[in-house]
Amino acid sequence: MHNAPLIIIDDLTDWQPYHPSQSIISASDYIQQAGKHRAPIINLCGDLSYLSTGYYVSLLAEARGQRALPSVSAINDLANLSHYQLFLSDSSKLLNRFVAQHQPNEPKRVRLLLCFGRTAYPELEDLARHVFETYPCPVLEVEFVFEGRWHLNAIRNRALSDLNDQEQTLFGESLEYFSKRVWRKARSRKEYRYDLAILHDPNERIPTSDKKALQKFIRAAKEYDIEAELITAADFGRLLEFDALFIRETTRINHYTYHFAKKAEANGLVVIDHPDSILRCANKVFLNEMLQKNKIPQPETELLVMGNDIDYAAIGERFGYPVVLKIPDGSFSIGVEKARNADEFRKVAEDLFKTSTILLVQEFLPTDFDWRIGVLNNRVIYACKYFMARNHWQIYNHASESSKGKTGSFACLGVHQVPKDVIRVALQATRLVGDGLYGVDIKESSKGPVIIEINDNPSIDSGVEDEYLGDELYRIIMSDFLRRIED
Repeated sequence: MHNAPLIIIDDLTDWQPYHPSQSIISASDYIQQAGKHRAPIINLCGDLSYLSTGYYVSLLAEARGQRALPSVSAINDLANLSHYQLFLSDSSKLLNRFVAQHQPNEPKRVRLLLCFGRTAYPELEDLARHVFETYPCPVLEVEFVFEGRWHLNAIRNRALSDLNDQEQTLFGESLEYFSKRVWRKARSRKEYRYDLAILHDPNERIPTSDKKALQKFIRAAKEYDIEAELITAADFGRLLEFDALFIRETTRINHYTYHFAKKAEANGLVVIDHPDSILRCANKVFLNEMLQKNKIPQPETELLVMGNDIDYAAIGERFGYPVVLKIPDGSFSIGVEKARNADEFRKVAEDLFKTSTILLVQEFLPTDFDWRIGVLNNRVIYACKYFMARNHWQIYNHASESSKGKTGSFACLGVHQVPKDVIRVALQATRLVGDGLYGVDIKESSKGPVIIEINDNPSIDSGVEDEYLGDELYRIIMSDFLRRIED
């Protein structure tokens, strides 16, 4: 297979325990053979320190346009534990169980060999994969130490010649598995100036872009000399191969979508949604405070704090029934409920308090539709009317049995057809958040337009949001990526 990776090692004799292969080359030969190879490389040199032979192998590979594992960026991160501690989730339970089972006499320290994100202990496979995604290096020794809690104490590259028989078996099996999984896709022959990663979840129940729309983004990107590639959560370790990241799945703070955005920002990639946008839009408590402070119209809103003595009757009297209750971080109408009287109000609140310590109560503004105003870089790029689901007061009816009854119909309009005060309020709101891509939900009330929500990751589906502009909508977004990359 022409796309099989080249394996670079210090000394050809280090490969004796493994299957013979024509893909093996010594580091010194590789360094001297400029331009001869196009395949990706797996750098197994024992020393990856700055300006060592191993360092130069990855550096030259990237200069020659080859993908390298580890990349120079990953090698440079090796000495900086704080960088990837940011992205290592708490694994206390896993490590406590492991210690109790495997090393009860040494409960304060765990040392593991990881080969391509795999370990000899099946119960620690998730942890091993997470370390590898965070710090993609073929052979790693990691050390966790318990000091009140478990933390990553040390991480270093292991030389191939160091491995014992058992470790060689793990390495051989992991390499075979990794090669099949990761390098199987041949790279496109046409060279594009820039690379864009589009993060999506193929199994998401309500995706922010359907498959057809994702393909339209990829086609539009090519017109701007950008090669776009769909990636998933499993590609965290590959993120730095790209110039930009476009997140096309529902974002949350305590979630890998936010980790992707943070890592992209920290490494100078252009990113939509920017982590600041996710922070500001993902929580309705933050949005409520921000809109109130800047006197941007929204429904009358009050915060309910669990544990406080809440006077439901007084609030109900002030607001008038029905009232709407929301959890701070719901999306697609999830965690949004209506209460028609004081008893329902208390019951719904107690139910929602099981998922959040703060709730928002809002006045109910019945309308036939919500406006969704799409904004990119402080400019309106599309406008939709989303009508309420049949016999329901929201756009999404999650209780509906039929798929047709789950969402209401829509109408996509030209921006010039939208009332000017709706556009004005949408732009006032998004300027407070940033210059990314937003979907602003607005209701027209007797008091004028009011903001219901600002989405940092608005839906763009084929045949819906693009109904008026067609493929031009995707070009507008991709041309903005090009502008940002070149800036």
